[in-house]
Amino acid sequence: MTDTAGVRGTPHETALLAGGPRAAVTVALVALHLRGAVEAGAPGTLRAVDGEAGRALPPLPPPGVGLEPPDGDTAGPADAVTSEVRAAYLESAVYHCLREPSEAAELVRDPVVRWAVAEVRVGLAEAGMLRYPLLRPTRAARRRLKTLRKAYPLPASRRELSDHQRLLAVALHGEAALRVVVPRFALRAGLTDRVSLRDKGLLRSSSRGGTYGGGGSHACGSGTSCGAGGPD
Repeated sequence: MTDTAGVRGTPHETALLAGGPRAAVTVALVALHLRGAVEAGAPGTLRAVDGEAGRALPPLPPPGVGLEPPDGDTAGPADAVTSEVRAAYLESAVYHCLREPSEAAELVRDPVVRWAVAEVRVGLAEAGMLRYPLLRPTRAARRRLKTLRKAYPLPASRRELSDHQRLLAVALHGEAALRVVVPRFALRAGLTDRVSLRDKGLLRSSSRGGTYGGGGSHACGSGTSCGAGGPD
């Protein structure tokens, strides 16, 4: 296995480097879901769950106040702003925006979530992973992603994966990983598209007496049979 000891960062940062703001928000959603703080609502929407996991998230600072301690002796909202702190604030922003059910695309446009994503960007820029002025990934960032993808290929199953490994898989492999690690949640929440056999041209085979029998379309978002596996 590739040595990743020198490769640091949260899955939220990795997702932002690999896929941009929506990918980072998706990792935050999955992290909250794994802790029981977010669930799928009406088809294609998400909602916050009132419980200990949500109440444990850090309170958001007032509008216009960043996470960095200001100049002088007065401490800011966070005395030491680490990658983990920035990830926690991103999750908090997403959670608070889901007090009312919302679609994932709406979350990415929300000003509070955009602020939290910007804070994750600040940490990446300070670490030399993004270059100014356009904040594109640096060579070091691309090397990080290459190293991580080699060390952590797309898992074949979610069994025996820790929550961190699940989040890292989603950060590195996107929708394909969502279909493995949280298939039902991702499909119901609108994070993955339904895969129709008609789109794959398989109905032509079924009309000739193939595996799926008679006509009609069938949809499943997990990449396996729709009834397989335990709950997400």
